[in-house]
Amino acid sequence: MTLQSIILQYIKKSALKNNIPESEISFIYLTKKQNISHYQINGIIKIAKNLNINVLKLSKVIMFDLQSYFLFKKIRFCNPGFINIFLNEIWLTRNIEKIIHDKNFGTITTKPQKIVIDYSSPNMAKEMHVGHLRSTILGDVMARILEFVGHNVIRMNHIGDWGKPFGMLIQFIKEKYSYNQIKKISLPEIEKCYKKSKEIYKKNLLFQEKSKQCLIYLKNKNQKYTYIWKKIIHTTMEANKKIYKLLNITLEDQHIFGESFYIPMIPELIQDLQIKKIAIEKNNKIIIYIHEIKNKEGKSMGVIIKKNNNFLYSTIDLACLKYRIETIKANKIIYYTDIRQTQHIKQLQIIAQKSGYIHKKSILEHHTFGMVLSKNNKPFQTRSGKLIKLKQLINQSIKKSKNVIKNKNPNFRNKKIKNLSKIIGISAIKYADLSHNRKKNYIFNWDKMISFNGNTAPYIQYTYTRIQSIIKKSHVHIKFINNKIILKKKIEILLSIKIFQFQEIIKYVSKTGTPHILCEYLFNLSSLFSILYEKYPIIYSKIIKVKKSRLKLSYIIGQIIKTGLNILGIPILKYM
Repeated sequence: MTLQSIILQYIKKSALKNNIPESEISFIYLTKKQNISHYQINGIIKIAKNLNINVLKLSKVIMFDLQSYFLFKKIRFCNPGFINIFLNEIWLTRNIEKIIHDKNFGTITTKPQKIVIDYSSPNMAKEMHVGHLRSTILGDVMARILEFVGHNVIRMNHIGDWGKPFGMLIQFIKEKYSYNQIKKISLPEIEKCYKKSKEIYKKNLLFQEKSKQCLIYLKNKNQKYTYIWKKIIHTTMEANKKIYKLLNITLEDQHIFGESFYIPMIPELIQDLQIKKIAIEKNNKIIIYIHEIKNKEGKSMGVIIKKNNNFLYSTIDLACLKYRIETIKANKIIYYTDIRQTQHIKQLQIIAQKSGYIHKKSILEHHTFGMVLSKNNKPFQTRSGKLIKLKQLINQSIKKSKNVIKNKNPNFRNKKIKNLSKIIGISAIKYADLSHNRKKNYIFNWDKMISFNGNTAPYIQYTYTRIQSIIKKSHVHIKFINNKIILKKKIEILLSIKIFQFQEIIKYVSKTGTPHILCEYLFNLSSLFSILYEKYPIIYSKIIKVKKSRLKLSYIIGQIIKTGLNILGIPILKYM
């Protein structure tokens, strides 16, 4: 049970005692200005109005009841209708000890679910670019945090490995390359082939027909065409795996599910939709009309699932959704795509519900995200207008980090600088993205993200290394400290409350998919620790009990930072 839920429980008891409807009680929140209070109850004005009671009178009734609980040290009324709460440091002291022995900090869910997370989904025959950054790292953090709280997470990397683009590309490679050349072909070369094949396809009718024939050969598992197809997929995914490894992404080979995987399921799917009269045949097309969504003309939206004997994008995604619910038995599916896919996913959900492929209890969530922008508020691109390759972005970040480290630590050996710059550079990219609200665009700022100050990965990583250094210098083994934590100074109390809030943050982020909240929490926790470190002695405290208490407090903070960074997929450092 979180600290917030404990406080809310006491408030609900008071509400029940005073005939206040429990449905009205959901108004407690953590105050940012903690010199005013630790927590604040708002919504009193609304409740008083609904019950036709004076605001001050209602507040006094609630305050009187809350004062009987040991958790609360001070409760004050603030105009026009807020109740400010200060927590009892003795209660905090007694309960903070429990956190040390719980590796999950009390965050394990009581109702574990099987959750499919669909993320990354890079284009085949192309190198990953900056546009794939957000879907990849946001999805991976969600997978990590849901596993952390006890859910069974099924990662899925849904790749487009079928359709017209592959017919064009395979035909072009078959015409231009020998078997030995195909065997050695690189991803940049494949990407060039794709661009050229696209140009030829627009102009050359014969090439169009050959490309269409390619797909028929591929569908019939022709050995030569299948070899080229597999080579394209393998070469692309091997390059992507190197990016995943650099970014510390937990996607593996077994998580790859291409569109081709679902193709054998589609004929039966279409037949079933027609039998159920959800899909109808019209003008050599099979269409599903969705009355809940209107097109530009105000008519029911028509979703084509088959055209000229070809399956469309929506058909494959519907088969994919059916497979995830019926075969994998997923309770929830989370999609990580940009906002342009919102209507598409809504259409899928409606069709799947009508056809009975998903149950009423099945949950589909679409976690949209904004764009990565340059300083001029335009997409983050090269001077030629092309999207920046992820590999290029990573190398640039490592290079910039190397310069920062050299300036800060000129005496470091080259090997040490190389290792540090790689970790810091990649961590900085990830954290810069994760620390922004995923629903919004953000401006990519090199100087800010590599800085050792402010809400950045290096600042939080440095706080962790500082804590480990303090503990090491103390020559005290934390496990053998039997003394209880002493909370006397204001900063110590604030830090203890912040520690308790880790549970609330983890549970909130796991439900909402908003890692920027966790980033902000880790930054605030690190900032508070810096105040303690700068203002009060830890290992040099003259009072042994205080020294051990602050060491213990520092240790817990270090463990939370380590856990939080691990959830974000960001490594800790032994030195900086």
